[in-house]
Parts: sequence; C-alpha cells; structure tokens
Amino acid sequence: MAFEFTDTNFKETALAENGIAVVDFWAEWCGPCRLVSPIIDELSSEYAGKAQIGKLNVDHNPEVSMQFGVRSIPTILFIKNGKVVEKHVGTATKATLKQKIDALI
Repeated sequence: MAFEFTDTNFKETALAENGIAVVDFWAEWCGPCRLVSPIIDELSSEYAGKAQIGKLNVDHNPEVSMQFGVRSIPTILFIKNGKVVEKHVGTATKATLKQKIDALI
C-alpha cells in the first residue's frame, strides 16, 4: 500500500533534504486517478527504502495541492532533495513512471 501524504506530514516526508518522493495527487471521484492508483501501490512496494512513493487526496489536503498549483488530477510530482524536479499530469504507464524514478535514484 502506498504512503499517504497529507497537509500535516508533507513537509517532513516529501520535502526531506536527502530523499526522493513521488506524490500522486488524486481524488476518489476521479476516474483516471483510479487507473494510476494500483501502479502507485506497486511502485511503492518495489522502491521501498529507495523512494517515498504515495498519494495525496486533494479533497482532504487542499493546502499542499494549492502550494504546488495542482489544478488537474491525476498529477504526479517527482521530488528530489526537497525540490520538485518533474511534474506529470494525467495517466501514465508503470514503465513511464519507473523510468522517471530510476533517473532520480
């Protein structure tokens, strides 16, 4: 199961100084988000210990969503050492996401 990012824990987890985080911004009512969700769960297990991979529900965590200008979902942020290095909007294949994560590690 993927990590659950929230407005409360985002700074300590996703924006860690020496780490990699992949954050999937989603909502329960979003059809394309449901396509990406199982991929994020799989990647979270595969990259355990190498990257913090998880989801942030935009309906329950509006502060982080606004801070990063997330207007469309799913949006996936790739964060390295506390800085957003890439942003992907829309659905993506597992292979595409793996390639982006591997480039950060």
